[in-house]
Amino acid sequence: MRTGRLIALTLSIVAAVMVAAGCSSDSNPPDPTTGDWHGAIQVPGQPLEVGVTFAEDGTATIDIPEQGVRDAQLKDVRSDREAVEFRLADIPGDPMFRGRYESDRITGDFTQAGQSFPLTLERGGIAGTERPQEPKPPFPYQSEDITYRSGDITVAGTLTRPQGNGPFPAVLMITGSGAQNRDEELMAHKPFLLLADTLTRAGYAVLRTDDRGVGGTGGILETSNYNDLAGDAAAGVSFLRGRPDIDPARVGLFGHSEGGYLAPLVASKPDSGVAFAILMAGPSVPGSDVLVEQTRVIMAANGSAADVIDKQVRDTAEMAAMLKAGDLAGAKEFAKRANAALPEDQRVPESEAGADITPYFASLVAYDPAPALSSLRIPVLAFYGGKDLQVLAYQNEQPARDLLASDPDATVYTFPGLNHLMQPTETGKPSEYSTIATTISPEVLTYITGWLTQRFPTK
Repeated sequence: MRTGRLIALTLSIVAAVMVAAGCSSDSNPPDPTTGDWHGAIQVPGQPLEVGVTFAEDGTATIDIPEQGVRDAQLKDVRSDREAVEFRLADIPGDPMFRGRYESDRITGDFTQAGQSFPLTLERGGIAGTERPQEPKPPFPYQSEDITYRSGDITVAGTLTRPQGNGPFPAVLMITGSGAQNRDEELMAHKPFLLLADTLTRAGYAVLRTDDRGVGGTGGILETSNYNDLAGDAAAGVSFLRGRPDIDPARVGLFGHSEGGYLAPLVASKPDSGVAFAILMAGPSVPGSDVLVEQTRVIMAANGSAADVIDKQVRDTAEMAAMLKAGDLAGAKEFAKRANAALPEDQRVPESEAGADITPYFASLVAYDPAPALSSLRIPVLAFYGGKDLQVLAYQNEQPARDLLASDPDATVYTFPGLNHLMQPTETGKPSEYSTIATTISPEVLTYITGWLTQRFPTK
């Protein structure tokens, strides 16, 4: 469950819709499913565009642009005159499509975790998702794939740096919650790629890395805790400070969402070597409080009844209390009972209930950022989106000001009308993220760059 995570938190609304789509056959032409198809899973209020490609050897792949899925191999593919079926591998809820080829269309239903949604596929490839801010080569700077050690694992990432010998000031990026790649890619957006491009063009070296278990980075995120993740970031700081092209006195951190928890945790350690911290939608209250409040407001925004919201909030608070007490087994059993109490068409398979109750998730829920934030004595920029429904400005802005009050150079700011990704938004709901062409509002990019160049000029 992504609900209960910060950046990925309620993206289960969409992640639960990661799908499989199908192929077919008919007498005219003999192999009508070979080639590209496209359609939309009719999820109420948020249709999800998919593209499916069927190969002559009977295999098939799927693209889901809004979720960054490209050429994912489908399994259990069936394509004949009686039925079209297949599944998407390694996705909770056993997502599958069942349908038929009818007059040059494939019609049927996509099902996952007991829920069913109509899906009709028509010939032709899926249109690309418009992302006008996504950087495209050639770039006016150097880009280098790197690795470094963090304890027993290897961390992989990309270092971009301006032309010349330096030494340059540098920024290490820390992603939000859930398994993220170095671009923090989600909902067909690449926020960290855009930020790295913006800052490198402004004269800063930027290191962005894959999370544990993602891309070239080893380890397993779900079995890790905040000491492990803070250690990975600290190892990145050491890597940067040890390079001759980086100024060791001007290495800072940029944390988004959960990364806004981890950046102060790293910077607050004795002799961390961190020169500054930029926190984008970084919570300033305990994870359990964030989880409960975002559950409340997102359910309300989605139109849930008051009694349903109240029950879910109570259940969330009870589960969070168990996790804060270190009772993972109890929290898992609680999640299973809560799932069993749901109407049958809303349950996940019994084997999957409680699967997200992990040491990593427990670390997030139990974390209190107050000690780390209140100990910072470096330049800090903390900013929020006024319509963020995941890390709410009204819940986090004032505590951030209070905790950073002793820091001689701390700026706390809220951008009106922006969501958790700092996109301009109508509602702030996570279901809107993929429908907004803007990846990060230009005013945010300008604000970050201006704040940084005032304190750590590149010339």
